[in-house]
Amino acid sequence: MLTIHGVTRSRASRIVWLCHEIELEFRQNPVIQAYRLADPDAPDAPLNTHSPSFLALSPAGTIPVIEDDGLTLSESLAATLYLARKYGGDLGPADLSEDALMMQWSFYAATAIEPDALTILFLHAPSRLQAGEDQAHVANAAERLIRPLKVVEAHLATHAHLVGGRFTVADINLAEILRYAQGYAELMGQFPATMAWLEECQSRPAFRRMWEERLAEPE
Repeated sequence: MLTIHGVTRSRASRIVWLCHEIELEFRQNPVIQAYRLADPDAPDAPLNTHSPSFLALSPAGTIPVIEDDGLTLSESLAATLYLARKYGGDLGPADLSEDALMMQWSFYAATAIEPDALTILFLHAPSRLQAGEDQAHVANAAERLIRPLKVVEAHLATHAHLVGGRFTVADINLAEILRYAQGYAELMGQFPATMAWLEECQSRPAFRRMWEERLAEPE
């Protein structure tokens, strides 16, 4: 059985969502990020990314990691693309061209969007009292995101999905990255087709199931 190492409050959410979409059974080992713990190296600390048993599996000390039929993968996008190819049916590529396009959108999301989207997620959280410096970082990140989001918007204005005219792993990968900036209306309000697509993705039962599981985990 597939094993996912990592709590769902991490990039493991992408993998969990995909597994629910394709009804792929998995076992989840709830490794938590070390930075969320006061003392991750304490003897009574929960299993985390500093734990020796986890570092033996993933020397980089990051989650998620998957194990499947003897294969170990420690990058979430590599994991989703692999699982979609192997088990995903229509969520995976039908041919080499679709495979290339799914990789293109996934890597574009990771390189052109995710870093600045994460800045918005961490510094624009409703529970966080923003200092002036934080506000400036958020504004700068949003400004940098306008260019890549224009590319996404232009595509989604004329296509229901990213690849092949159907919902695929590429939609999952991009949607989970765009979610980080979703709450910043000043930015996302400029891209109505993208927001409509994102909301449709998040209305899917598999996403809602993943999200409920994520919310059930400790913050």
